[in-house]
Amino acid sequence: MRYSGLRVIKEALTGHRGWKPAWRNPEPQKDYDFVIIGAGGHGLATAYYLARHYGKKRIAVLEKGWIGGGNVGRNTTIVRSNYLLDGNEPFYEYSLKLWEGLEQELNYNAMVSQRGILNLIHNDAQRDAFIRRGNAMILNGADAEMLSVDQIRREYPFLNFDNARFPITGGLAQRRGGTVRHDAVAWGYARAADSLGVDIIQNCEVTGFRIENGTCKGVETARGFIGAGKVASCVAGSSSHLMAKANMRLPIESTVLQAFVSEGLKPVMPGVLTFGAGHFYCSQSDKGGLVFGGDPDRYNTYAQRGNLPAIEDVCESGMALVPAIGRARLLRIWGGNVDMSMDGSPIIDRTDIGGLYFNGGWCYGGFKATPASGMCYAHLLATDTPHEVAQAYRFDRFRRGNMIDEKGMGPQPNAH
Repeated sequence: MRYSGLRVIKEALTGHRGWKPAWRNPEPQKDYDFVIIGAGGHGLATAYYLARHYGKKRIAVLEKGWIGGGNVGRNTTIVRSNYLLDGNEPFYEYSLKLWEGLEQELNYNAMVSQRGILNLIHNDAQRDAFIRRGNAMILNGADAEMLSVDQIRREYPFLNFDNARFPITGGLAQRRGGTVRHDAVAWGYARAADSLGVDIIQNCEVTGFRIENGTCKGVETARGFIGAGKVASCVAGSSSHLMAKANMRLPIESTVLQAFVSEGLKPVMPGVLTFGAGHFYCSQSDKGGLVFGGDPDRYNTYAQRGNLPAIEDVCESGMALVPAIGRARLLRIWGGNVDMSMDGSPIIDRTDIGGLYFNGGWCYGGFKATPASGMCYAHLLATDTPHEVAQAYRFDRFRRGNMIDEKGMGPQPNAH
């Protein structure tokens, strides 16, 4: 079924009896050409692009739970391409361009809202760093704009401009950045992939890999063995846990990242706002709630819940930047497992085991990368060569000393 405004009107007039399921619920086949582990945003996008752009058939996506039950439904929905380093900026700009045409390609309302993102500046050194970042963005085809204090006052009059400790002295804006509805991304990719014949198999946990003579022949699952020509891991915060079943040790640690939503408010936050003197970012959802977050919790865990010190730190930063936020009541808090790599940048690469591929290490930036991650992973699976914008995301960069350390934190995963 193709969605359209006329279809909505027709169904409204006929009692909504004509809607069909968005995707099938198939039984797993004995074997596939491609098995993708993880039906989150990246896994579903990979399956879609593999079928749509590379013409591949016999593709399965295995999910231990349900579609949208992982990090793709547990994030703060921000999309942007305001990166500095050559290994990152072309990739994320490519992703942002894919976001801009995503709804038309998938025939699905993913609620892409390019409301803009503003990174605030609080001192001279930060201004110099952001000027350099903005120039790097422009050189890679992205948009960037330095804003004065007066310009920021007109757009965000509620900020604490008089804070003596954290004075606002300017900002770096990317007008094409914004937010996308996270659940809709998962559902849109799932529906589009299913329409191309991809089997999306929920409640099918992978319990092991069948490896013979150094080659992966398929996966053991809760629903039996499934053979595969190529197996692709795409499970975010569970990456280390899953790949250990193939006797692989990854340069990744998992921790929890908390996010927060306030009660619904009238429109107050015009775009996405980030605090330059602490890790705090905030936007307003279509339902009116302020959606915000900060640093991940400083310990390793696979739990999807956080602790009070991180909550306190985020709320303190929010109050320093937007004092009025203290008047809003908190509606809910949740956590998502994030796979923190040693340099804060992702990995899209083949493993040393034949037929086994890996996508992970997204830290807390995986959502914005969803379209480009899917396209680049599909390219790797289809051609066995890295996509041109993902050539830096290789395992061997740690051995070669070519880290992509965007934040300059060194090999300390929880600091990224």
